[in-house]
Amino acid sequence: MNSRPLTEFIDRLTSWRIPWAEVMVIHRNETVFRYRSGYSSLEEETPIEEGRIFNIYSMTKIMTCVAALRLVEQGKLLLNDPLSAYLPEYTEMNVRKRLPEGKVAIEKAKRPVRVRDLFTMTAGFSYDIGSPSVQEVVERTEGKVPTRAFAEALAKEPLLFEPGTRWNYSLCHDVLGALVEVVDGRRFSTYIRDEITGPLGMHDTCFDLSDEQQSRLIPQYEYNDKLGRPVRKDGNGYRIGTEFESGGAGLLSTVSDYALFLNALTNKGTSPDGVRILSPAMVDLMRTDQLTERMQGDYSWEQLTGYGYGLGVRTHVSKARSGSLSPLGEFGWSGAAGCMAIIDPDSRLTVMYAQHLLNNQEPYVHPRLRNIVYASL
Repeated sequence: MNSRPLTEFIDRLTSWRIPWAEVMVIHRNETVFRYRSGYSSLEEETPIEEGRIFNIYSMTKIMTCVAALRLVEQGKLLLNDPLSAYLPEYTEMNVRKRLPEGKVAIEKAKRPVRVRDLFTMTAGFSYDIGSPSVQEVVERTEGKVPTRAFAEALAKEPLLFEPGTRWNYSLCHDVLGALVEVVDGRRFSTYIRDEITGPLGMHDTCFDLSDEQQSRLIPQYEYNDKLGRPVRKDGNGYRIGTEFESGGAGLLSTVSDYALFLNALTNKGTSPDGVRILSPAMVDLMRTDQLTERMQGDYSWEQLTGYGYGLGVRTHVSKARSGSLSPLGEFGWSGAAGCMAIIDPDSRLTVMYAQHLLNNQEPYVHPRLRNIVYASL
């Protein structure tokens, strides 16, 4: 692999506005490139080192979907099941309807929320963690908000549209975590540990850190345009309760740790050591585009041009529109502070990119990073 273009790109990012950037490239189960640049602490000018822990935010969603798809493989769930078969609070849902004169009415939903709607972001939820019902459960549980209680609270909020008709990035995967709890019987974090992270040897991927892990948590920043520099902004705003295990944005990890999980998916669900977390058939279904033409219009983020949306992941569907050098079927997702996963079973390529900047410059960084990696192979 020609490493120079990728090294220069990472250095350019950290000399620009991103305090720390790191990339790990695995090809055919061998690490062919690993590079990090910048500071873990800008204030102390501490060089970034191995083993630092950071918020992966929405890259949690990939693992949450894998956790739930395992239950589908075991026949404990079907994608077309009504969600209410497992979470009865979703039996009768309300939906906001905009009337011709511009007023908004609350009506009974005509379609049920189905399990597949949680995977595909088509349930009709928003991403409003400040909604009245969510705030009520925060107060009622005295700041604990167990994952199951969160799902019960969200069911009280009117949907933005009829389930299964549109796409909207939302709290779907947080409800999916609660669904795993109900169907399996274990706490969501316990299920994740027992079925995925433990068997894969991922010792630094979790919702709650030990004291030792806390000492390795890297500072988080947000770029301040007025000051012309990043400013410290620690914490995870999506963690609304001490017992809330957010399937959408709650995990913390390291570059090396999460790469183990991603590479297992690159290998069609089985790690190089033989640990199977999904079947090849399910990995292929996961990366199959689920969007209708109407939904594709909602899925309009600049950096996702030429991509569809599978069961919780972006998936490459058009080279002509994306301008991406990756093959069709390359898939993955990203996180609020800028990390990104590239999972490519056909090329047997895994890329784990990490940074910790909240206004993350994703439309600039991610498409360029992807093309540089593929051009360098």
